[in-house]
Amino acid sequence: MIKGQNTIGFQLSALGNESIKAIRVDNQQELEGEFISATSEEINLAVEKSVKAFDVYSKISGVKRAEFLEAIAGEIEALESKLIDRAMLESGLPQGRLEGERGRTCGQLRAFAALLREGSWVDAKIETAIPDRTPIPKPDLRKINTAIGPVVVFTASNFPLAFSTAGGDTASALASGCTVIVKAHESHLGTNSLVAGAIVSAAKKTNMPEGVFSSLNSKDYSVGTALVMHPSIKAVGFTGSIKGGKALYDLAQTRKEPIPVYAEMGSVNPVLLMPSKLKDNAKDLAATYSNSITMGVGQFCTNPGIIIGVQSDSLNEFAKELASNMAKVKGSCMLNKGISDNFDSNSTKILSSSTVEVLHKSSEVSYDNKGSILAKINASDFLANKDMSDEVFGPFSMIVSCKNIEEMQKVVASLEGQLTVTIMANKNDYTENSSLIYSAQKIAGRVIYNGTPTGVEVCRAMHHGGTFPSSTNGKYTSVGQDAIYRFVRPVAFQNSPEQFLPEELKNGNPLKIMRIVNGKYSNSSI
Repeated sequence: MIKGQNTIGFQLSALGNESIKAIRVDNQQELEGEFISATSEEINLAVEKSVKAFDVYSKISGVKRAEFLEAIAGEIEALESKLIDRAMLESGLPQGRLEGERGRTCGQLRAFAALLREGSWVDAKIETAIPDRTPIPKPDLRKINTAIGPVVVFTASNFPLAFSTAGGDTASALASGCTVIVKAHESHLGTNSLVAGAIVSAAKKTNMPEGVFSSLNSKDYSVGTALVMHPSIKAVGFTGSIKGGKALYDLAQTRKEPIPVYAEMGSVNPVLLMPSKLKDNAKDLAATYSNSITMGVGQFCTNPGIIIGVQSDSLNEFAKELASNMAKVKGSCMLNKGISDNFDSNSTKILSSSTVEVLHKSSEVSYDNKGSILAKINASDFLANKDMSDEVFGPFSMIVSCKNIEEMQKVVASLEGQLTVTIMANKNDYTENSSLIYSAQKIAGRVIYNGTPTGVEVCRAMHHGGTFPSSTNGKYTSVGQDAIYRFVRPVAFQNSPEQFLPEELKNGNPLKIMRIVNGKYSNSSI
């Protein structure tokens, strides 16, 4: 059952007078449920329970936390079609996409559970004492990653499951031993309510402390602001726009104790069409990128927003084929009216420039049936107008036509930090243009060869993050098991009595995890 209250620990609460209606995205009609915006009292109670639970939960073994994560996955799956049906209404996304996203969500939870059981993520390092070392004795030193504290997660609009209530930020924070307070996204309130209920059910079944998870509704920015500014909150996870992520980051730095805001904020994900590859595969490349640009109505943070190549007959052929292919793709509704309006205003801003040529613009431009746009600009004009590199979130891409490889290099160098950069090249291009390829690697967190940036594998080797403004800290990823490192801090124990050491650092290594002992990897006891 969908309930409009706030989830505070194991309790439902609705103390406020302000409410939000859930909206069916394709026709803007109200859906079941009136969702009550959290009050200051409820915010403080959620944080108070989170702090109290953290003192218990952070000390629970990795094996027990793994059971909790697996139970969450099971409870989400038990919602069956009820969850998918509601998410379809609130997001406009098709059934198959959401079923896949549910699978990814549960897969992430189980992947973090496996990580906890394996145990080496704590990065245990031990240097045993040498009391008779000269000129001074060496102390016994042991270091481990430990949970940072209560975490606030802002859910994403474009992934109502995988980057939302039980998505990657929540899963990685819970895996680390942190407690979590979710600020529900106003675009999928019913979906959030169902998943929040699943998490609470899993917490009860696995005997987790009350307050390990809470979820709050908000009519405006006030709830999120209060959570970020609360002195007991120790970190923030966010997926969304540059404007929203930067606002939260700046806010967190005004606190008496500044805290990290791990914001993934999107990018234009440049694609480099190298000359030899383009000459051999213009039509195939056009078909591939038509699918990538229009997939999910372009509402991915890795959508290929800029395609860069050297002016040639091959680039002209590619542009013509790409425009033709994009014109054949039917429009669909966007995630919410705000995203639709921003797509219209941002694309209009770029297309209004006299230096931009419109190669394709769909006649389907209504909110509930948004079509795609393809534009083209000369590199010299692109370089002269910084606004041309701004992200247009949606089914939009722009071809940047360069005079030569040197001008391509200037375009790449002009770009800010990106989540991805893609190199479409063959062996001749690798030999002849290696300098450009190396330059492209400098601007992104993930470098893709002969593929498309859309589609992010969830695994240990994935890095989904990049230098600013694609994310606030390019060192960390928001996808894959390494996302757990955002929510931990290292603690060293010097000459500690055995009883005060975490299990992972004890001489007997009771968990049998892999550790670095005196510079060598070992899972043996000391």
